[in-house]
Amino acid sequence: MTGVLQGRRVLLIIGGGIAAYKSLDLIRRLRDAGGQVRCVMTAGAQEFVTPLAAAALAGEKTYTDLFDRADEAAIGHIRLARDADCVVVAPATANLMGRMAQGLADDLATTVLLATRLPILIAPAMNPAMWAHPATRRNLATLEADGVHVVGPDSGPMAEPETGAGRMAEPMAIVAAVQGLFAQAGASGDAPLAGRHVLVTSGPTHEPIDPVRYIANRSSGRQGHAIATAAARAGARVTLVSGPVSIPAPPGVDLVPVETAREMKAAVDAALPADIAIFAAAVADWRTQQDAARKLKKDGSGPPALALVENPDILASVSAMAQGRPPLVVGFAAETHDVVALAKAKRARKGCDLIVANDVSAGSGVAGGVMGGARNAVHLIDAGDAVTSWPEMDKDAVAERLVAECIARLGAAGGQTGNGGGA
Repeated sequence: MTGVLQGRRVLLIIGGGIAAYKSLDLIRRLRDAGGQVRCVMTAGAQEFVTPLAAAALAGEKTYTDLFDRADEAAIGHIRLARDADCVVVAPATANLMGRMAQGLADDLATTVLLATRLPILIAPAMNPAMWAHPATRRNLATLEADGVHVVGPDSGPMAEPETGAGRMAEPMAIVAAVQGLFAQAGASGDAPLAGRHVLVTSGPTHEPIDPVRYIANRSSGRQGHAIATAAARAGARVTLVSGPVSIPAPPGVDLVPVETAREMKAAVDAALPADIAIFAAAVADWRTQQDAARKLKKDGSGPPALALVENPDILASVSAMAQGRPPLVVGFAAETHDVVALAKAKRARKGCDLIVANDVSAGSGVAGGVMGGARNAVHLIDAGDAVTSWPEMDKDAVAERLVAECIARLGAAGGQTGNGGGA
């Protein structure tokens, strides 16, 4: 797959938050993806990272001053606002988002943002209380209504001794969002899945026992969401059917939130036809025959007897479709032992074209590779039982490589639903 960012010019505006240190890595990641980066830094950003560091990584001057005589002799802020393909604001602090929403232009960054006609992507980063504040929510709604794209924020530990939503999205997630902007534009040759429909399932399902408790798997949704992001970046129309997760929806996809396996199956059926269907969700195999209307109480009489029944097998049902079956159906197998052997048996039993297997045991040797972790080392098994083992990598990279593999196989098969643009 050709690089969507190859030769693209990204104007990166770095806001004044502790997450500014991540922007240095973002510069490198954008350049690794083929992009050209020019930086603008607010006064606050310079309290955390230096213009010299940003310039060294970007390979050109960093701009900081609206009233720089040399730059403004050539109407510098207007040139910056025009001489790029998109604008990325990372980190987008609460203050910077508020000034953007109000149309203020009191420094170089906000002046450029007000003067530009380019696509704008922001990566919010702030304290959880600030992110949840009604003023921030109003500003976010205003920006989104103005057409500003948003990636993140994530949830997790903050610089302060607290945890919550407000962490700036990781650099690779921001790169993926930038690539998604260009892929959605349908640039010739950069969108190999243009006109195609990709269906992805992600996350766990929650099967209620009573109003408080449920049966679930330890899935974060990171891998499925990363696959949806990669497919959108390749130009596909993506339907993401996701169980309950704490991560944000990828930009540029149609998200269908569900809770139970039965809801997920109904959403999958409604989303078909598709050119590629990738079932990365960790669907609970069983549910209680009857979930209690009230919370089950521990009253000393012993644990309640839970009668379990099987949930619908979504992967097998789609693989077995006599009509309207996606040309390429991909399943996932999370195993704790005999990974390849069990995955081969699962692929044959389910009838899918490919299965992606990974070891989620604590002793897998993959850093963070247990279920819900950030990295993966997978084996790809096809209908002929050929096994291709990929090295350990982060889940964004796994997603990128899997989508590229699907593109190659779909092209070889010549599959097309005929409804990729709007079914």
